[in-house]
Amino acid sequence: MRAIRIASVALVAAMLAGTAAKAAAPTKGTPEWKSSGPIAFGPDGLLLLADTKGAAVFAVDLGDKKAENSGAIKVDAINKKVAEVLGTTPDKIAINDVAVNPASGRAYLSVSRGKGPDASPALVRVDRDGKLQLVSLDNIPFSKADLPNAPTSGNARNEVITDIAFVEGRVIVAGLSNEEFSSRLLAIPYPFSDPGQGTSVEIYHGAHGKLETKSPVRTFVSYRIKGEPYLLAAYTCTPLVKFPVSQMKAGSHLKGTTVAELGNRNKPLDMIAYTKDGKDYLLLANSSRGVMKIPTEGVDSAPSISEPVRDKQGMGYETLSSLKGVMQLDKLDDTHALILIQTPSGDMNLETIDLP
Repeated sequence: MRAIRIASVALVAAMLAGTAAKAAAPTKGTPEWKSSGPIAFGPDGLLLLADTKGAAVFAVDLGDKKAENSGAIKVDAINKKVAEVLGTTPDKIAINDVAVNPASGRAYLSVSRGKGPDASPALVRVDRDGKLQLVSLDNIPFSKADLPNAPTSGNARNEVITDIAFVEGRVIVAGLSNEEFSSRLLAIPYPFSDPGQGTSVEIYHGAHGKLETKSPVRTFVSYRIKGEPYLLAAYTCTPLVKFPVSQMKAGSHLKGTTVAELGNRNKPLDMIAYTKDGKDYLLLANSSRGVMKIPTEGVDSAPSISEPVRDKQGMGYETLSSLKGVMQLDKLDDTHALILIQTPSGDMNLETIDLP
């Protein structure tokens, strides 16, 4: 589900030097991954696995660092093929996220086998030729970060982690805590050390006409504004908000700048950032408002929305009518995206498209 911008060597070294004494080096073993959630890649093929049930993040080294031949990935009815790989039927699985490993060009699917609280997680790899393989997590190098103050039950537990990415030498985790201001962003230094208490966040939601502190970020990307790292984050009923990464400190409270209201009665599903013809864009998939192409020009000076909004306001966008049923997406390379589509028949297709 993600745009990963890796910091300069000097910045990463400085950050790691300050946390080296507490950092947990990867060890070889089998991670106790209890539930399938968002996934993302860091440098050198490092895979981040979110575990909502276990309230933890795993960083695993799959050894997948050799680039495959370039080319489009296309797998029709991939839900059926994943079910076959897992030895079950399509109605007994759910594909929760798709991420492309920039080091190899292969795609990975975060999958639940079974339904409800008894579902087990699985990781499936998709090669450029469309071949699927169940990925074993036995006896691999990994490290783990436990998330503090996680909700223990109900829907909030299912939203402990709503999105994840590797940004500026840290693993950024969006989701909910059990604290008073429950919406939070955690910035965990990598190699993993004490994640601290995270940053509680609030936004002004124009479509709801109020400040919100309990609604989690649904999806986000990292993006540089005037050379500084920011998160561009989308929430339910679709405010688009920017957060400066430099102000994400343990135990702090941060108010985001709402730069757009993209339309209510909608849930953002996944988002990427990309460059085309010298201009930057966001591509945002949604539950009921299609896929939005959002130019980022002016995001640095966009005024903060702080009054009620009837429907839309702020940064504009184009709805891509040619893209229907997009559930997940990630950059495949600099000119292509990989999308997971829900078809009218109920099947799911994995397809490559040109970045619009």
